[in-house]
Amino acid sequence: MKSVLVVDDEKAIRDSLKMILEYAKYDVTFAENGQAALTKVVEDVFDLVLLDIKMAGIDGLKVLEKIREIQPELPVVMISGHGTIETAVEATKLGAYDFLPKPLDRDKLLIVTRNAIERKQLLSENKEMMEKVRRQGEILGESPKIKEVLALIGKVAQTDAKVLITGENGVGKELVARAIHRQSRRNGKPLVEVNCAAIPNELIESELFGHEKGSFTGATTQRVGKFELADGGIIFLDEIGDMNLKAQAKVLRVLEEGKVERVGGSRQISIDVRVLAATNHDLPVAIKEGRFREDLFHRLNVIPIVVPPLRERREDIPLLAAAFAEGICTQYGMRRVKFADDALRKLQSMDWSGNVRELRNVVERLVIMNSSATIDASEIDQGPLVGKSSPDDLLNIGGTFQDFKDRAEAAYIKKQLEAHNWNISKTAESLDIQRSHLYNKMKKFGLNREDEHS
Repeated sequence: MKSVLVVDDEKAIRDSLKMILEYAKYDVTFAENGQAALTKVVEDVFDLVLLDIKMAGIDGLKVLEKIREIQPELPVVMISGHGTIETAVEATKLGAYDFLPKPLDRDKLLIVTRNAIERKQLLSENKEMMEKVRRQGEILGESPKIKEVLALIGKVAQTDAKVLITGENGVGKELVARAIHRQSRRNGKPLVEVNCAAIPNELIESELFGHEKGSFTGATTQRVGKFELADGGIIFLDEIGDMNLKAQAKVLRVLEEGKVERVGGSRQISIDVRVLAATNHDLPVAIKEGRFREDLFHRLNVIPIVVPPLRERREDIPLLAAAFAEGICTQYGMRRVKFADDALRKLQSMDWSGNVRELRNVVERLVIMNSSATIDASEIDQGPLVGKSSPDDLLNIGGTFQDFKDRAEAAYIKKQLEAHNWNISKTAESLDIQRSHLYNKMKKFGLNREDEHS
């Protein structure tokens, strides 16, 4: 039952409002003056306040100001027998939801009451939803290495320094970029994310810088590029190590001049953009091999942030697993599950070549397939989707036909990547698929190059 606080120094008005509101199934509480109203607002929870303006002692407008300080989201509807347009305007400026003149019209009172309470509920639900989104985007962990990353984010966020975020696939590099944006002075402006590996080479320049109508076959309209869209905010160039050299040269020029030129255009467009970049490649090695520009590397690598792989922060796995399980249960409307101690030890002992992303996928599978309220170690024996499995292993794991097809496809793609030394372009060519398609498959299966730390 929704609760309404009625504040009026006239008993007849209070009794009248009580009869109307209780008949409409509202729980009604009274306050005879402004001070009593403020005390009740501090001590109790209400969905709406009906507040008289003219009262002895503290008048309604002063009470309204105080309520806005105590509970900013609590809707207040002003009522008065001496109402004027000026008074109504002043009350609205102070944050009143609406203004009702006396004598009160029953139907209008109920409509305004219902609408005000529904608006409060919507605002509360929206706030809760945004909080859930924020929590999902948080970097979780208490390990020393992740604390170092969080501390570094806090230091650089308020500056406009360029940041190069490095780490293996699945460690959460994009979460670092979003955390920097959230804590920066540009958080009211857009964060534009660009996955450089997922965009075909022939389209990367149009995607980043835009193009003019007719500048190439298929350019039927003018297009604004990502750098322009990020004006005033931040652009996040994810997987920049996969960007071709021609596009790298143009990005370097934008960083040096603060201007972009659309493909097929001649006009220089000034922009104010902070640049964050991320890669899972070893860029110094790529520079030696002629695949990445050294001058661009030094432009981007003002503040380096290295995100540790999950195997170097195993103490965070119980916290991550619990958070993922809770989020998945909420997302699918399932009952809550928890991990037994032996299950957590099992998770902590695994290699996690796909890092946090792989852990999240495994937790999702375990939560969905689990039939009890507790997940124990025996249910984790299947392990990652693909590792160093033999063909017989792929056949003997079990699961649905789709599970088998996914395992087989992941194993085949991994073998081709290894055969081409994890060169995305060459592997995509050998598989006769687009590079962006291969990248999406790698992301789906949690495939990444295993180095000396594996």
